Amino acid sequence: MAGATVGEYMVREVQHVTPDMTVEEVKNKLINSNFHGYPVVENGYLLGYVTAKELLRFMVTPNARIRSLMSRGTICVIPSMSIDDATRVLFRYGLRNLPVVDEEKRLVGIISNIDIVRSQIEKSRPRKVMNVKQFMEQQNGITMRVYNADVPIDQMIPTQKEVYMDELIGRQYEIKRGLNEPLIVIKRHNGYLVVDGHHRIMAAHRLGLKTFKCVVLEPNNMDVPLGLETTAQRWGLSALDDVKVIEGSRHPFMEITTMLLPKEQADNINRILMKNMERDPAGMATPLKSRMDEEESRKRATAERPAAKKGP
Repeated sequence: MAGATVGEYMVREVQHVTPDMTVEEVKNKLINSNFHGYPVVENGYLLGYVTAKELLRFMVTPNARIRSLMSRGTICVIPSMSIDDATRVLFRYGLRNLPVVDEEKRLVGIISNIDIVRSQIEKSRPRKVMNVKQFMEQQNGITMRVYNADVPIDQMIPTQKEVYMDELIGRQYEIKRGLNEPLIVIKRHNGYLVVDGHHRIMAAHRLGLKTFKCVVLEPNNMDVPLGLETTAQRWGLSALDDVKVIEGSRHPFMEITTMLLPKEQADNINRILMKNMERDPAGMATPLKSRMDEEESRKRATAERPAAKKGP
């Protein structure tokens, strides 16, 4: 059974504002609600997202239209995205809510931290592990013991031949903040086959970690060849250093998440994430959204600063 998706847990009746509403109108709407912000929608299409914090900047112009003040685009997700990936988006960017859009960028729902918590309470955590276990047992005529262990990273055998650099940066950020979900691996004579979590383990490897928490599946017959193992051998994969890191294009996860943002802002996200890690090696950097707000404020201040007067 597939994992839970955003579409299963999102709220479908979404409260929103329009770009032609004034600052005063949106302020009053926020005050009379339990929300911290609203999607900006026109003819069903998501244009952006306005928060209470952003409105504070424009209190001196209460009659200004949101259209003239709002930042174009916003972080968003799609209904088919997994709850786990939506959790990562909220976590990385320090957000409370995520608009959900369809393929044509029309707003179809919204998912919040509360919805994520609800999904985690309802989710059967061992489900993915049990699915892998049952599939491997049926396909190979074996039985598998399941246990948790800290596995040496240098004993990991990849079964995926490439990963994306931008996703590695995001996973490094998560690991530094303590969001290191266990991997699923299969014990072999010469190491552990990685079944699920290649970006996570590659990020940990690049960070210099020595071990990683894993759910280990151990076959009762270690000599039975596995399809994953045969494929890895055919691709020449025996260690994590054999995995190719793709730097020229964004991971589909990032493409979906930032599809409403201007290209310059979307391309800037990885650089800010990396700065977060460089500024705070302990992993307690401020959320990406705060950093983006800070940079935007600096840009506005620079643009509004009077030019220096030339000499006579």
